Amino acid sequence: MDAPEDSVDFDTFFRAHYARIARAVARVVGDDACAEELAVEAFWKYWRTPAAQGEQAGGWVYRTAIRLGIGELRRRARHARYAGLLRFGSPPNPEAIHAASEEQKRVRMALAGLKPRDAELLLLRSDDYSYEDLAALLDLNLASVGTLLVRARQAFRKEYTKLYGEP
Repeated sequence: MDAPEDSVDFDTFFRAHYARIARAVARVVGDDACAEELAVEAFWKYWRTPAAQGEQAGGWVYRTAIRLGIGELRRRARHARYAGLLRFGSPPNPEAIHAASEEQKRVRMALAGLKPRDAELLLLRSDDYSYEDLAALLDLNLASVGTLLVRARQAFRKEYTKLYGEP
């Protein structure tokens, strides 16, 4: 897609809305530097989406930026959840080391019992790949990635419960 023909209008639009958008995203993510990056990404998406440009452009950029902020929070939560399972640092004592090692083995065994596509989806998503990246890497329809991820999580939960009981 081409950028807007009149970059002066974009510059004016950017200057008029950037600070407000960055502040709003900062309230969501709690990190000013990250909020600024996400605000710029929202404006970049605006620049690349001619259909968004018009009378409601301010609202479009605001919604896009807030959604990016929420996505960032989800990414952080996912990362924290999986980092606990696949911790590479050393736990504080031998009992914790053994427990962490056993949990990793259990997760690996449960993943091994899944369909390869489900395991790939879960592992790639845990590495913060976006839905678009997952669709491209696994040759999937973008619209079905969310549904496939939900099914993969359910299959993992079922396999883990079958092997080890309730977590």
